[in-house]
Amino acid sequence: MIEQELILLGLLRQSPKHGYEIKIKARQILSSFAGVQLKSIYYPLRILEKKGLLTKCADKSGSRPKRFVYCLTQKGKERFEILLNKNLLDFTRPQFTLDLSLYFLNFLKPVLARRRLKKRLEILEKISGGIEKMLNSKELKGSLAISRIMEHNLCLLRAESSFLSSLLKKI
Repeated sequence: MIEQELILLGLLRQSPKHGYEIKIKARQILSSFAGVQLKSIYYPLRILEKKGLLTKCADKSGSRPKRFVYCLTQKGKERFEILLNKNLLDFTRPQFTLDLSLYFLNFLKPVLARRRLKKRLEILEKISGGIEKMLNSKELKGSLAISRIMEHNLCLLRAESSFLSSLLKKI
């Protein structure tokens, strides 16, 4: 819930938003880099509202139906800062899918293991190439936050690629 809370409070720290806008922004962010699933945002928003971290105001503009806009309270801003600082200093070991396979790799014939690892390396290189293109795109130039995240992901992908190249020489 802490990551989910950080995401919701962070999006509202940027600016007040209505529920659907929060949902779309959260999906965009989560699909890009976060390993968090937000199945429903309205229930967590209700909990944050009960905790006094945000307020909900009805908004009616033009012929659009009434919708609720969520705003961060001072208490919500303080909670967001606490969560952000805590998250920055969280050194929970990331879990990579490769680690589990490496543990059992000796159960594959070396020829098959090399083939699978080479294929994984090819996929990593394609993903890295895609991220490099995104980093050089005009659309991303305006988003410092997303650029930083993409650079971080690119470093992680390059590290894994380097490891796989080294491992392939040993098998």
